[in-house]
Amino acid sequence: MTRFDTLITNGRLITAADSYDADIGIKDGRIVALGEDLGEAAEVIDAQGLWVMPGGIDAHCHLDQPLGDGAVMADDFLTGTRSAACGGTTTVIPFAVQQKGQSLRAAVEDYHRRSEGKAMVDYAFHMIVTDPTESVLKEELPALIEEGYSSFKIYLTYDDLKLNDREVLEVLAMARREGGMVMVHAENADCIAYLTELLESQGQTSPFYHGVAHSAIAEREATHRAISLAELIDVPLLIVHVSGPEAIEQIRWAQGRGLRVYGETCPQYLMLTASDLDQEGFEGAKCVCSPPPRDKAAQEAVWQALEGGVFQVFSSDHAPFRYDDPQGKKLHGEEAGFHHIPNGIPGLETRLSILFSEGVVKQRIDPTRFVALTATNPAKIYGLYPRKGTIAIGSDADLTLWDPRARSTVRNVDLHHAVDYTPYEGLELTGRPVLALCRGASVSRNGEPTAEPGHGQFLKCDKPQPARPRGQAKGF
Repeated sequence: MTRFDTLITNGRLITAADSYDADIGIKDGRIVALGEDLGEAAEVIDAQGLWVMPGGIDAHCHLDQPLGDGAVMADDFLTGTRSAACGGTTTVIPFAVQQKGQSLRAAVEDYHRRSEGKAMVDYAFHMIVTDPTESVLKEELPALIEEGYSSFKIYLTYDDLKLNDREVLEVLAMARREGGMVMVHAENADCIAYLTELLESQGQTSPFYHGVAHSAIAEREATHRAISLAELIDVPLLIVHVSGPEAIEQIRWAQGRGLRVYGETCPQYLMLTASDLDQEGFEGAKCVCSPPPRDKAAQEAVWQALEGGVFQVFSSDHAPFRYDDPQGKKLHGEEAGFHHIPNGIPGLETRLSILFSEGVVKQRIDPTRFVALTATNPAKIYGLYPRKGTIAIGSDADLTLWDPRARSTVRNVDLHHAVDYTPYEGLELTGRPVLALCRGASVSRNGEPTAEPGHGQFLKCDKPQPARPRGQAKGF
């Protein structure tokens, strides 16, 4: 009888802490041995010349999310997790969104129905709290946190999602009592509404003006306000999809004061600029997201914050809408003003390769920081560590074998999402996943899916206990 189900040999192991040469023994979907000359296995994978890293965790993506305005997301749990697997991501955490007047538990139950039997990789749920009634705060949320739904997102913008400051304080106080992790979309709704009305009155309604209306000042103010409210309650807080230096300065200030404030950014803020919204005709709609891409100086500020430890998480914020679709980007037609365009861009499959090529290959970040940002830190912040996000005995055998020298060109025709475009079309990349394992089973090989729908399992998340950010630290 063989000792292991699978043995990975001759690879260079990269974790958030170090890198070393070792073999990995896998049994019943878990890592059971690390070392040399481990013995026999039913399957031996030779990783000569490859890096072996924890499977990616995309901790911020949107799949099959009900919207209520007639728009429909292109990706459900099948196409979304298929795309994730082919990009080297083995765990995703999308959002169960509470509709105004609806119970939060009803939203979670609906999301389970949407995901059942479809996912190719493992998944957990964040919640989106839009209606923090007394029963939600005193009964539903505490119970759901205990049941493994330990993180939730709140908004300071969008009329159908935003909370006022008193509601934010009450949600934060509940999170402190019950041990939940709060994520915040930080943009000032009134600033955006004022600028939108002003621009529309002047006939400036093309996709480019989305970026003007969603001013960096509105992001800075809301970031500062969210941090201040969290400081008042003394509760951890994560600011998501940070786009530039204005918000970064607020997060850095908070971390310098020893506050438990964490930051997340995304590929669009490294690769896109406002000029991508200013394309001929309606093409700029493809890059409409919130906050929007800024300018080259903002890109550099995001890179510096990634290098310097201000950001702990790098997610895709995958929000998939087809471009040439009356239920997608063209929901209200090409003549509609920018504020009618569904917000979001695709990025699940390209997230890891973009950060590796632009960050590791170009020596902006080292390999251990890459792993921390894309796997280990999200696992710790959202209560999945050490089951996920690391290479250790007892952890799930979620692994990505990476060729650090392989070259490729991003083409939407090669991607596995259900979106009809990628904003990164034609981007030349170095480094790509050649094999991804989820609980020891192959979910993609050479960029093609190998898992069956339903292989992915739902994950209950523990109450997170993140350490305070430490400035230049590479991890927690």
